[in-house]
Amino acid sequence: MPTSDQIDTPRGPAGITTDLPTRPATALLVLGHGAGGSVDAPDLLAVSDASVAAGLAVVRVTQPYRVAGRRAPAPAGHLDEAWTAVLAVLRDRHADAPTVLVGGRSSGARVACRTARAVGAAGVVALAFPLHPPGRPERSRAAELATGLPTLVVNGDRDPFGTPEPTQGVQVVSRPGETHDLRRDPAGTATVVRDWLRAQGWAAD
Repeated sequence: MPTSDQIDTPRGPAGITTDLPTRPATALLVLGHGAGGSVDAPDLLAVSDASVAAGLAVVRVTQPYRVAGRRAPAPAGHLDEAWTAVLAVLRDRHADAPTVLVGGRSSGARVACRTARAVGAAGVVALAFPLHPPGRPERSRAAELATGLPTLVVNGDRDPFGTPEPTQGVQVVSRPGETHDLRRDPAGTATVVRDWLRAQGWAAD
């Protein structure tokens, strides 16, 4: 069963939901939510369940602005600052995990990418990465994916925020019939993530 608590950050308390495998964790995967959403989004829950079953410890992080009851996201710098503070605590809490991975959906994926190097992550899982605002392809955020770390992007082929192109180190899987919420087949999305984690050597067979 997941456990919940909070971690203090410079931007207020962040919510923490932790799921542990029944055996020593092969890695720690930390996931963030979308801008106006929660850590209980169907794709995040499915990925968490599949990852725990494959031997990972998974922590889903609720940003301080959502803990405070606000839906409008905090500025990017505030999100990154809170996330970095949470990761510092989680690395100590899960010191036995040999590898730290970060990720999330939409805004959470962007935060994970922007801070991946700073928090010492080994890889990134980006769900519904919002390549650009709807209808504004000229405002590309593709540069945020250039972390130099192994990265998996899972987007719907009908996502109005667009889908990035694969580049060196960045694998992109386009899910047919899915939009930005990735709600049509969460289990299928989770299978894609689990298989990638296994291919990287971060999950048990």
